[in-house]
Amino acid sequence: MTTRTFSRTDLLLGGLDQALRTVFGPAPHAGRANPAATKLECELSDAQRAHVGGLMRINHTGEVCAQALYQGQAMTARLATVRDKMEQAAEEENDHLAWTAERIGEMGTHTSYLNPLWYLGSFAIGATAGAIGDKWSLGFVAETERQVVEHLTGHLGRLPPQDEKSRAILEQMREDEAQHATVAIESGAAELPTPIKRLMRLTSRVMTTVAYRI
Repeated sequence: MTTRTFSRTDLLLGGLDQALRTVFGPAPHAGRANPAATKLECELSDAQRAHVGGLMRINHTGEVCAQALYQGQAMTARLATVRDKMEQAAEEENDHLAWTAERIGEMGTHTSYLNPLWYLGSFAIGATAGAIGDKWSLGFVAETERQVVEHLTGHLGRLPPQDEKSRAILEQMREDEAQHATVAIESGAAELPTPIKRLMRLTSRVMTTVAYRI
């Protein structure tokens, strides 16, 4: 059986299709059961519902950015093995997109109106990282996931204590993101320079502040 080799144009068109689905399409079907499915809904005040909705909107936007980063990196990765890892990670992030979108709906609010902007920026960053070199692309993944784990830990501390459904989602997401960082490191990720790490943290702070509200 002949294995098809995809050209840059094929990858670009595939990435465009994925972008449109991620930003404008309905939430993807999760491959795994929602970890919140076995938890009972709790009583939340209007202020608490708005707060939880804002936190979940941040996390949903983070997953939109993750999709864009991985797709951009997959498009410019030099080694097929690295490209496969990026595409596999993007598929696993689909679960997070579905879970956070569902929780946002339960809180009666909306996903970020700026998701198209977040996607474009993240795709450009991912494509640039992939073009620089696979070890740096993997290093970018490892550092991104480290920061996401810290960010999720902070959100877990900000949830209303009775909100077990949101907690279950964020705990599973944190476990998955930590695993993605581990895989990237084991695959040969380079350690990013400190100024790049600081710039990533600053960019993340801007995104989270805006996405919480818009």
